[in-house]
Amino acid sequence: MPDPTSRTPQQPTVDVLVVGGGPTGLTLACDLARRGVRTHVVEASDRLPAGSRGKSLQARTLEAFDDLGVIDAVRAAGAPFPPMQTWRDGERGGEWRLIEPDPEAPVSRQPQQWLIPQWRTQEILRDRLLELGGTLECGVRLVSLTQTDTHVTAEVERSDGGRRLMTVPYLVGADGSHSSVREALGIAMKGEDRGLRSAVVADVRVRGLDRDHWHIWPDDPPGELLLCPLPGTADFQLNAKITGDEFTATAETVRSLVAERTHLPPETVTEVVWSSFYRPRTAMAERFRQGRVFLAGDAAHLHPPGGGQGLNIGVQDAYNLGWKLGQVIGRGAPVALLDSYEAERRPAAAGVLDLSTRLYRAGRKPEDGKQSRFRGKVCHLLSVHYRDSELSTDTRALRSPTGVRAGDRAPDLPCVTADGPCPDLFGLLRGPDFTLLAVNCAPPRATPGVRTHQVTGGPLAEELGTGLFLIRPDHHIGLAADSPEHVDRYLARMGVRGI
Repeated sequence: MPDPTSRTPQQPTVDVLVVGGGPTGLTLACDLARRGVRTHVVEASDRLPAGSRGKSLQARTLEAFDDLGVIDAVRAAGAPFPPMQTWRDGERGGEWRLIEPDPEAPVSRQPQQWLIPQWRTQEILRDRLLELGGTLECGVRLVSLTQTDTHVTAEVERSDGGRRLMTVPYLVGADGSHSSVREALGIAMKGEDRGLRSAVVADVRVRGLDRDHWHIWPDDPPGELLLCPLPGTADFQLNAKITGDEFTATAETVRSLVAERTHLPPETVTEVVWSSFYRPRTAMAERFRQGRVFLAGDAAHLHPPGGGQGLNIGVQDAYNLGWKLGQVIGRGAPVALLDSYEAERRPAAAGVLDLSTRLYRAGRKPEDGKQSRFRGKVCHLLSVHYRDSELSTDTRALRSPTGVRAGDRAPDLPCVTADGPCPDLFGLLRGPDFTLLAVNCAPPRATPGVRTHQVTGGPLAEELGTGLFLIRPDHHIGLAADSPEHVDRYLARMGVRGI
């Protein structure tokens, strides 16, 4: 059976060229493709990037994946994180949880952090992209790009040396920390040396170690070593901090690390499937957009892996940018709408830079229950808001009794609608369109491209209060108003016009 990754169009006619076939680029491509935006992804490697890498999917990412139609596949391929198992002097210590659930976290149908190797997440997104009619080429790298007021011209090169020019309305660089798109634009990464220690990550097979725990050896002076079982595989993900900035990750050196820092002899590591050495950085691109070219994920911001935030914040970049490009390309929304991408995502990324640095430096400490509770409180990303965005408008005379404001993620609560009970709001929101909620008031006339629901009761009505609430395609409240006139004006800015 042919590898679907190798499906290569001769010369695609596309609206958006996405450079980079990792989770950020594939998420964006799926979101665009489901909107009818012709989308093509190029990935420099001959296959999708290997390795378990970002194995942790946070609640907000799972919500986005639910909306994109891949949650069932993600659930089937992954598992909840197992409890931590401490080892000291070859003996088992107590079990504990790295993340304690936060009882005050916003309600979500996807409350549990999910464990799945990154390579598998990419495969699921790839399959969804192809199902939606998007296209993907591996073994194709960006060589150069130029742009005008109307289009971007990208020169790409296949692994066999063949080159071609692609002219597209928009291009998105989701090609990682060494982004060729960012380099071509001349955009600098600005950051600081926060003294974070280097580390090794590897996918290994280990004999004689149970797969019911995330194993940690916390007391070795050079730093902790962890082995986490990866669901759907025979592998463990190894993480180990390294003293110094030089280390060659090979099967031999990885086995030596295990032997030096655990009670396991080197021969228990029967195979090293993949390995990588990295020096954690914290940096932000000077800008996320230049004309018709955008940066997303690690191409726009670099985070240490503390708290499992990197992949997740990249997915949220894509989920924010996708609907805006869709409105501009497919609905004729003003191009100025795209300015809100950086305005909204830069503050969110800056917050994650500080958080992930703090968590990476803290490490994983069995005795530190306070740290576990803190992780549970901040890692889910459900509280990220865009209250200060120009797209967040609140014109109500009386605000929500609970403090919900425009720019917040809409509360995923049960409600009663004119059509009957609904167990959760996000079931009503699923899909690429705006949704208007008329809470305890009459809904305005129908608008093409906007789903309207009259909410007459339930926890959602209590949380929001009376009014008209326009929910963006990424589940954030764009408008909270009393009058239908405000709804019409807001939708016109989004490229949605009434009958």
